[in-house]
Amino acid sequence: MKYIKLSNTDLSVSNIIMGNMRLNELSKNEAEILIKTALDNGINFFDHADVYGSGECETLFAQAIGMNPTIREKMLLQGKCGIVKKNGFAYFDFSKEYILYATDQILKRLNTEYLDTLLLHRPDSLVEPEEVAEAFDILQKSGKVRHFGVSNQNPSQIRFLQRSVNQKLVANQLQFSVAHSLMVDVGLTVNMTIPQSVSREGGILDYCRENNITIQAWSPLQKGFFEGTFIGDKGKYAKLNETLERIGKKYSVPAATIAIAWITRHPANIQVVTGTISPKHLTEACLASELRLEKEEWYEIYAAAGNMIP
Repeated sequence: MKYIKLSNTDLSVSNIIMGNMRLNELSKNEAEILIKTALDNGINFFDHADVYGSGECETLFAQAIGMNPTIREKMLLQGKCGIVKKNGFAYFDFSKEYILYATDQILKRLNTEYLDTLLLHRPDSLVEPEEVAEAFDILQKSGKVRHFGVSNQNPSQIRFLQRSVNQKLVANQLQFSVAHSLMVDVGLTVNMTIPQSVSREGGILDYCRENNITIQAWSPLQKGFFEGTFIGDKGKYAKLNETLERIGKKYSVPAATIAIAWITRHPANIQVVTGTISPKHLTEACLASELRLEKEEWYEIYAAAGNMIP
């Protein structure tokens, strides 16, 4: 397993993260096996959000692993808050009161006294940065949260928030895969009049690299927005799968491993958030951690996904 420094922290983190969005689909025993598979493969970073299973995923995680101080010291826990589901719809709440309340509930469900990182889950259009700053200060001074970050935010949103908060924002969690490659598309098609050259993310990749913010890529095998995996899709992604399978044979790994290695190959030192609840697939993801693709292979995979290389 490859470990990197989480930006602006002293944390040595695995570049593969175990995501827990679907953990509540498993039994307690199955969840224990999955978590131990992660640990056995060298994963030390576990991503949570209070909205995942309405908190059930956090509770199951702690129960399955038998959370105690000894086990807690072997892992780094990340929480996310800010999405509220109520009365049949979802909205965002980055108020001081909600951040403090949500964090206490996360800690209770995970049976731990602190989070290593807390991310604001998607942007809140009604955010008042001064309230966020107050909440972050309280959480840090109390020892409940060590570091802070955001998810799915563009450069201007991060700049606006960072102007008020006293802590350096250390991470930004963004959707990224070879089939959802907006972060690199624009940089490869500068000054061109094609859909691929339209900026939809505000130059977030370069911004995060310039400002030393770690990018965490979620849905590394997804096409579109929760439209399913492109692995095995022999329709629209037939060429991509053929390419991934062929390169996979060279390295003696599955196609999915190569797709994740395509992300870890980027010099931005991106962490990859897995979403699988299969120990087999989680192990396949871990095989990508230290697999370094050749530049030619990286670009071949990118083109095979239907992207133009001018």
